[in-house]
Amino acid sequence: MPNPNITTTYAGQWAGKYVSAALLSAPTIEGGGVTVMPNVKFKSVIQRLETTNFLQDASCDFQPAGQVNLTERILEVKDLQVNMTLCKKEFHSTWQSIEMGYSSFDTLPKSFADYLIAYAAEKVAAANEVSIWQGNGALSGEFDGLFTTAQADLALPPAQNIAGGAINAGNVIPALQSVYDAIPASLYGKPDLKIYVAQDVIKAYVAALGGFSALATSNSGVNAQGTMWYNNGMVTFNGLPLFMANGLPTSSMMATTTSNLYFGCSLLSDTQEVRVIDTSATLGDDNVRVIMRYAAGAQYGVIEDIVVYG
Repeated sequence: MPNPNITTTYAGQWAGKYVSAALLSAPTIEGGGVTVMPNVKFKSVIQRLETTNFLQDASCDFQPAGQVNLTERILEVKDLQVNMTLCKKEFHSTWQSIEMGYSSFDTLPKSFADYLIAYAAEKVAAANEVSIWQGNGALSGEFDGLFTTAQADLALPPAQNIAGGAINAGNVIPALQSVYDAIPASLYGKPDLKIYVAQDVIKAYVAALGGFSALATSNSGVNAQGTMWYNNGMVTFNGLPLFMANGLPTSSMMATTTSNLYFGCSLLSDTQEVRVIDTSATLGDDNVRVIMRYAAGAQYGVIEDIVVYG
């Protein structure tokens, strides 16, 4: 079977399908770790309402009391693009294998162009996962991340900005306890409160609960199962879910509510584009160019409702 000539380009309606896969497949978003705000073309306002001293003794007259403070945070998306040149020869044999059924894909790509877009979308999703947490908007291809922005926010209460070092099975439980203890009373008990942790923190915690260490809950671990106790499910600490955020820096954590974290994107807006351009007919080569354009950004609502460790 000869290498296919690709003449299809995707824009508008179908661009939404492919850009959606790239943007919303990051583990943090796919796992429901943040609130997604689609259709943000440039900026979106996150309103913050605070009231103080509004309750008073009853009387026959209307007596205004208390203070209402309305502030806002801005979620600004950054225009991003992907320009990739892929050699059809390098990918064609893999695509043929997938078409024959030897694949772990949930949905088999029906064309070579679909396969190349899926490949590019996977790379975009991985990059977005990192940017959501530790991105730096001053760098090309990144937007400001939640963790890095919160850690540098001067309004973050000092008691909720915990300096930490490398985490391992021997110190992970005290480290998690320090985050747990720093959660403010106004935040504790919220149904969507989580402790977002880096992948190495989860691994250390699983190992610690497997027992056979001084800081384990028991010598033989959870339910006396030793290192066999964990089955890749959800884990908690003092009743709070631990959400593994692969984009967090190593040995870092952040406690807050899902409703306090936002990811904005251009999904469904007119700023997105996906194109697959076969240059064999015009340049005489065997290459395909994959082009994606979209916008994305992340923001939190209330810095006082965040605990940072790292």
